[in-house]
Amino acid sequence: MKKITLIAAVAIASVGFAVQAEQQMNDLEIAHTAYTAGGLDIRYAHLALAVSENAEIRAFAETMIRDHSAVNDAAGALISELNVTPQDNDLSRALVAGAAAKRAELMALSGAEFDCAYATNELGYHQVVNKTVAESFIPAVTVAPLKALLEDALVTFQAHEKHAEHMVAALQCDG
Repeated sequence: MKKITLIAAVAIASVGFAVQAEQQMNDLEIAHTAYTAGGLDIRYAHLALAVSENAEIRAFAETMIRDHSAVNDAAGALISELNVTPQDNDLSRALVAGAAAKRAELMALSGAEFDCAYATNELGYHQVVNKTVAESFIPAVTVAPLKALLEDALVTFQAHEKHAEHMVAALQCDG
């Protein structure tokens, strides 16, 4: 039952993210949303390091912190270079609200139950974010350096998605 609930929550969040991303967003809103999504995944990873004792989960969480921090640092440098201010928007606010609820749900778990929930969330999160970046953000961005940053980050985040998929399978979370 918890597995079905988790899948339903990921699906609902995914649909909400995809629908909101389809609305016309400008470059500054896209930049803010991408930065926000990366920051939220860093927070999930810190939670995993605090809760999980599983070596694979911990290694994945460390990778999330390293890679998402690197992309967010590059985004921050680009923002400074371009002398612009990213714009908060409905999608970034929805991501923050959804992440708060997901963190509360994850914090109530421990052991293998936490590990599966974290891995499943990471898989769903990366699937949705990667699809949104590839199909909505990159085509819509008009500033070449931001487009290049998103394209480079997408390659890394697609690798994260594959890694999360392997974790879910190895942990036998679907059973």
